[in-house]
This record gives sequence, structure tokens and C-alpha cells, in this order.
Amino acid sequence: MASNDSDGDRRPVLGLPTYAERTRFGDWDVPAAVLHHDYVEMVVRAGGIPVLLPPGSVARPELVARLDGLLLTGGADIDPARYGRPPAALGYTRADRDESEFALFALALAAGLPILAVCRGLQLVNVALGGTLIQHLPDVVGHEQHSGGPGSFGAVRVRTVGGTRVAGLVGAEATVRCHHHQAIDDLAPGLVVSARAGDGTIEAIERPGEGFLVGVQWHPEADRDDDRLVRGLVAAASGRTGGTGEEWNGW
Repeated sequence: MASNDSDGDRRPVLGLPTYAERTRFGDWDVPAAVLHHDYVEMVVRAGGIPVLLPPGSVARPELVARLDGLLLTGGADIDPARYGRPPAALGYTRADRDESEFALFALALAAGLPILAVCRGLQLVNVALGGTLIQHLPDVVGHEQHSGGPGSFGAVRVRTVGGTRVAGLVGAEATVRCHHHQAIDDLAPGLVVSARAGDGTIEAIERPGEGFLVGVQWHPEADRDDDRLVRGLVAAASGRTGGTGEEWNGW
């Protein structure tokens, strides 16, 4: 599945869903499939090969068969209809991303691919497995520390749950970069909480067992000094740790 470097090192191929947004570059102002380049750089630093997956494409088993892992990226809110609730006044959705990424996640899960889900990705995993979301977190916690403001990130201190894969990767506590106005409400069956913020907000989840299914509400790509989560994904995808969540130390 994964490509081989000329020196024989096997680097896992990781799929990353992209946004579909109107984008300006050069003389052009057109609809485009785009993704924050920080995601690409993070995967490369960790030893993986990033492959961008545009919305609107059909998720097929033959696509998943060419991947070694999946990194579900951040972005728009999940359509509340998917978890049986009417839409709140705030927020925006992208039907094309929902359609392609829910199908992609289902195929990746069935194929046993290692999965790291970031922000929207965590919310997608929870909804896909039967959970629900808080549609506007400030209404519940009484502050906007998790949101960070337009185009910026909030600094949130999280405490991990001992014995979880997330705790093994980032330690007992960490200050993380957040930009989210939604969060998990009802946790999906089969998932466990692996980190919370001080206000009780669920900031990380995982599925216990030998596979690698980890979701974080924060944005690891926004912190160039800490690649431990994606290195865990690369390790699981490469098979070098058997998907146990041990930190990957590079080639």
C-alpha cells in the first residue's frame, strides 16, 4: 500500500480530507479543494506521505486499500440532522464533506486503518458511532476560551486519563491549541474519554483495543513543536509499534 523511498525506508501513506472553498491565488478566484498546509508539513515531519482527498469524491474500498492511515481534518460543523437535532442559529455545515467523510470513515474503520481525528474529525467520529454534539459550547461553559477568535487559536490546558493511548503520547497534562465552538455531548458507545479541559469539556477520545482510533478536539497541526500525536498515527500506520500508541522516534 505505502510507497517506498529509494533508500528502502517504508513511509506510510496517510489520507487527509480537504475543504471545498472559494480561493484566491494568482489571477484566479475560483472554487478549490484546499487544506491548511500545516497538516501537510506535520505529516511530512512525522515521516508520513500526505495524500489530499477532496470532498465530493466517492469513498470507495479501492481508495482505502491504497492508504495506510487516515487523518480526519478540521473544518465545518457536522449537520445536526445526523445526530437527530435541529440546527442551532450559529455555525455552518458542508454537506459535501459530510457525505464523503462519513463514508470514508466507515470504510477506513471496517478496513482497520489507524485513524487520527482532529477537531471536526473527532466530532464526526463521535456522531458516526452514535454520539451527539453540543452545538454551541459557550452556551454551556460560559466562555469562549476554546474558540480562540476568528482565525486564531485558544490555549487550553487539558488533563489526560491515565492508561489511555492519548496519555501515553502527550503525558498527564498538556497546553493545546483549540479553535472549536462545538464539542461532544453524548459519547458514542465503544469510545472512552481520554482528555478533558478544566471546564469539563471532552478534549480527546479513543477506542480501547489494539487498533488506533484517536480523536482530539484540539489542533496538533498548529503546534510545530509537538508532533507526538501524528507520530503515534505514523507508527501505527507503519506497523513499527503494532498500533500500540508508542511514540515513533523517526528513521
